[in-house]
Amino acid sequence: MQPRYLKQTEAIKLDEELFHYFGVEQLMELAGLSCASAIAEEFPESKNLLVVVGPGNNGGDGLVCARHLKLFGFSPEIFYPKRPAKILYQKLLKQCELFEIPVLSSFPVVEQLNSQYALVVDALFGFSFKAPVRQEFSEILNTMTNMSTPCCSIDIPSGWDVETGPVDTDTYLKPAMLISLSAPKLCASFFHGIHYLGGRFIAPMLAEKYELNLPNYPLTHNCVRLC
Repeated sequence: MQPRYLKQTEAIKLDEELFHYFGVEQLMELAGLSCASAIAEEFPESKNLLVVVGPGNNGGDGLVCARHLKLFGFSPEIFYPKRPAKILYQKLLKQCELFEIPVLSSFPVVEQLNSQYALVVDALFGFSFKAPVRQEFSEILNTMTNMSTPCCSIDIPSGWDVETGPVDTDTYLKPAMLISLSAPKLCASFFHGIHYLGGRFIAPMLAEKYELNLPNYPLTHNCVRLC
């Protein structure tokens, strides 16, 4: 069973309904856990990881993901260039520090990404992203675009249009793996790598209302591979 891909407005409405029924921290914890589980399933030997964290909820998912990867026996590091003032994100970062996850003060150059990390997790921008990429993040994305280390994007490949996919047809982030959360967004139709669905918290009522056509999750798993 293949899920329906959502427009940006549909994804926003679904998220608003989820926030009505669940707490933000609760959803973020489940989303981040599902991302860590998918990465552990697909890249079990890729122990040295870098999680690149953005300023919004996608970044929060990345922080939770990093913490669970640490618990799973991986060795994640975090780069968090713009830290919001919200207490939620401060707490998530503090939790990572409690688990002794290193937080980098500067972003590695391409050669360092290629030699020091087996996987880079892209948690910069979520489905609320609108082009163009701000200057403070463009250099980070350019570096990630030029690395040979495989990349795993959370929900949306950063820099992509949420509905039409890659903005620049020549230079754009090409992740090896995408983990869609709740339901895939339209841009996922332009993605041709390893595709997982995570975020096992959609009530049947919401799945029916938005005609999500979600696949069955196996047993106790909180993620499922789509292709």
